[in-house]
Amino acid sequence: MVRLPLTPAELARGQRLGALLRRARGERSMLETALDARVSPETLRKIESGRVATPAFPTIAAIADVLGLSLDAVWAEVNQPATGAGADGPGVSRVSDLAS
Repeated sequence: MVRLPLTPAELARGQRLGALLRRARGERSMLETALDARVSPETLRKIESGRVATPAFPTIAAIADVLGLSLDAVWAEVNQPATGAGADGPGVSRVSDLAS
């Protein structure tokens, strides 16, 4: 199966997701966070760096749970325009397309 290239919007969303997870992780080590979420540290590193712009929903759900983030807050933040006002404040929205 050939995967289509990601759109610029998908790449930007992946960057925002990575930035959100890095901020939420704070001083906590990447290794500790990854192990607690039952994902590989390499997977978490790639998500945080934006190299995996469309991670699987269960992966994001596990990481968000470990970091104490609601999926609604994650969804709201990653779907804001990169230059949009309020990029630091989570909102409430739907999560059904988070992994798309």
